[in-house]
Amino acid sequence: MNTKAVAKLLGISTSTVQRWVKQLNLEMERNELGHFIFSEEDIELLKQVKQQLQEGVLLQDISIQLPKRTGIVKQTQANENIFELTHKLKSIENSLNQKADAVVSYQILQHRREMEELQEQISLLTERVTQLENVLKEKSEIAASSENENKKPRKKKNFFKLIFGS
Repeated sequence: MNTKAVAKLLGISTSTVQRWVKQLNLEMERNELGHFIFSEEDIELLKQVKQQLQEGVLLQDISIQLPKRTGIVKQTQANENIFELTHKLKSIENSLNQKADAVVSYQILQHRREMEELQEQISLLTERVTQLENVLKEKSEIAASSENENKKPRKKKNFFKLIFGS
């Protein structure tokens, strides 16, 4: 209920309701515009105030019996919401970790395949180099043996014949 409706219900002015709330430091809920919103418990509390004033008690001497507020329920609700959010956050973190692990595993497998391919290429290149070395060795041996065969002993010409001719 709003302030005007409560004032009408209690048979007092709206400013009196506002004054009681402020002077007695009553905790009332407010709407988005800052206006008081009164629950049934709040109205019962204001009825107690009115009754004590009618009995002659001064406003500053009024003792009010506060009913248990629903703030505890709201706190419990907030705790449940926090627990639920924490649980969802942990679930998301676990999911993210699992996806990250899957990505890393995939990358490791890719790198392993690439390394195996490189090792295979190195083996083929080593084999090819060995074959080329063998071919080169054979050719150099053939060239050396043919060079030895082609070499005929030179005839030594007489030094004088070279100079004077024959």
